[in-house]
Amino acid sequence: MTPSSEKLLEIYTSIQKIRKVELKIEDLYHDDEMKTPVHLSLGQEAVSAGVCANLLKEDYIFSNHRSHGHYLAKGGDLKAMIAELYCKETGCAKGRGGSMHLIDTSVGHLGSSSIVGGGIPNAVGAAFASKMEKRGLVSVCFFGDAACEQGVLYESMGWAALKKLPVIFMCENNQYSVHSYIDVRQIPGDLAKRAKAFDIPAMTIDGMNAVEVYEKSQQAIEHARSGKGPYFLEFKVQRWRAHAGAGDPIKEKYRKPQDLDEANERDPLEEFKQYLLDQILSAQTELEKIDANLDQEIKEAFIYGQQSPLPDDKDLGKYLYS
Repeated sequence: MTPSSEKLLEIYTSIQKIRKVELKIEDLYHDDEMKTPVHLSLGQEAVSAGVCANLLKEDYIFSNHRSHGHYLAKGGDLKAMIAELYCKETGCAKGRGGSMHLIDTSVGHLGSSSIVGGGIPNAVGAAFASKMEKRGLVSVCFFGDAACEQGVLYESMGWAALKKLPVIFMCENNQYSVHSYIDVRQIPGDLAKRAKAFDIPAMTIDGMNAVEVYEKSQQAIEHARSGKGPYFLEFKVQRWRAHAGAGDPIKEKYRKPQDLDEANERDPLEEFKQYLLDQILSAQTELEKIDANLDQEIKEAFIYGQQSPLPDDKDLGKYLYS
């Protein structure tokens, strides 16, 4: 179903928020005050925004190391996220987790994992609980193409298919695992085809097109919510930055030649913005208002994160389990 004007503006706000926040992180990262690795999702924002625009607040999502977009698109608290990057007590993980371990249970974000594929079985478990307790909620797991090399994905798809669980496997295929291109790691072909071995319906989607992401993920989410079982979506996206950190300083050493050609770079934000200007009469005014509000919100969040207190030394062992 084609999204309404209100929904389109909601998706724009989400994409632009992710973009502005990550650009700010990148700008300040070299100050070395954020004592955590960061994995930026610049270029991939349309997936987080388009998928989460179809979810209820209570629905569950599970994220990976490239977690900022998922957290923000699901409605995670921005101030708590920035404080977490600065390892402050007011952070969403009390300053103990950092960028790869964001969480906000109040909006259904049940955590990010630095382990490749680590969130997949958790998402399946949450879906199993939802079905057993008749909650009517769906569970979404975001992961990259490298997670398709992990056995846990196939074990999880098998169980989800057997029990017809309301879980959607969302693969963001940006072609790279750290510095390794996909063709040296996996046999060629769409990753979505692998789900068909479990009779799980699957689609490969242009992850740079926010409208397509929204419409196709809506179909998958409605399928799962209606009791028909799991779905697998593969989003073809571009990772603009290095695996971790700011910029991509050694891109000439590992990127494919076509990925170094600026003519091949697509911008999901600019493409979507042009779509909005073509579709909504008052779009320019609306977008300017959204941008101004986001700038103020982000400014306040970084001040909050920078000025918040660090954890107390005496609490060094707090939240540790063995």
